[in-house]
Amino acid sequence: MGRIKNPSKYLGNELEYLKKVLRAESWSATGGSWNQAFERKFAEKFKVRYAVAFNSGTSTLHAALEAVGVKPGDEVISPALTVIMDTTATIHANAIPVYADIDPHTFNIDPKDIERKVTKKTKAIIPVSLYGLPPDMNSIMVIAKKYNLMVIEDNAQCFLSKCKGKVSGTFGHMASYSFENTKHISCGEGGMVITNNKEYAQKVRKIGGHGFKNLTAQEGRIRLRQDVFQNPHYKRHDEIGWNYRLPEFNAAVALAQFERIEELVSLRMKSAKMFIDVMRECDYLIPQETPAGYTNSYYTLGVVYEGAERIGVSWEDFRKEYIKEGGDGIYGAWSVPYFEPVIAERKFVGRCPWVYKNVRYEKGLCPQAEKIQPKIMQFKTNYRDLKLARFKAEVLRKVIRSFKCSI
Repeated sequence: MGRIKNPSKYLGNELEYLKKVLRAESWSATGGSWNQAFERKFAEKFKVRYAVAFNSGTSTLHAALEAVGVKPGDEVISPALTVIMDTTATIHANAIPVYADIDPHTFNIDPKDIERKVTKKTKAIIPVSLYGLPPDMNSIMVIAKKYNLMVIEDNAQCFLSKCKGKVSGTFGHMASYSFENTKHISCGEGGMVITNNKEYAQKVRKIGGHGFKNLTAQEGRIRLRQDVFQNPHYKRHDEIGWNYRLPEFNAAVALAQFERIEELVSLRMKSAKMFIDVMRECDYLIPQETPAGYTNSYYTLGVVYEGAERIGVSWEDFRKEYIKEGGDGIYGAWSVPYFEPVIAERKFVGRCPWVYKNVRYEKGLCPQAEKIQPKIMQFKTNYRDLKLARFKAEVLRKVIRSFKCSI
């Protein structure tokens, strides 16, 4: 059983679509059609008016912040347990990251702490659907309405999950997705922004496309009329923008992946369930809690490890034993962002000194996140053969029972 290999994630139309791109005249999003096809399918799936493709799930966040009007010195609230990209995207916009603590059971941002952190400078909230579980978006939107704040959902790890019957990504003013190599669908690197607001859609497209004036909410191609575009008197740019465009090759691969999104999400959910069932044999592996009325698409299975206190086995030693017996690597959670050297040592200040000169983050700012982060184990769910997932879960069972017998 240990010889089973995880099948390739590219089992659909990826190769066929790539061949079509190679035969096309344009490989750029500025003239091709694969981005447009992918955006259309994405918008249809989420039942929104607009989808705009990007080269990463980080550039999406930066563009979205700029599009909703975040200015230098504005404050943006994000969770204290997440990747640093929510912080760096905020800094790219010359805004100030503000950290809200988390719910210790769901690991997601705590709406009560969001409200405690709101000031007159607050402009936006970036709630994160951590590991595939949406946060309490209904409460977050109530707070946003109360204080007139913009909400950009970071769904890099979340596809098709629901919060009280509504699909994650359709609550806020905009939502961001990632197609990086480990995500539910992947094309190496890529991202998407969705929204129902035409102004925001056009704005993010221009921000991601060098500010070309003829970009629209629904159209990313800029060379549709060559006689106009190539005229020496033609003026091209009416906004400041970056090059955040998704290459046609990536769009073709991502589209082929997206055609199978229900299957890919289902495999992760089934794999996670196998591990959760095994963890019921012990009291020191505590899975992320999925509240009633929520679904979790399990980008990974997040677990709080209490084994050091309860069975006298360190985080590191438990991981080593699991790998020795044939399990996959267990991943730790990223550091609380404000403990990363770039933030803790205030290396970010040079980006915009007049904004950041008095900005400091101290230990104890978000105690729940600081307490839980070192204990988190992330178990792999990206199995495309459920027999392999079952084998890895049974390896975990063996390890749990071995420690039970040794104490």
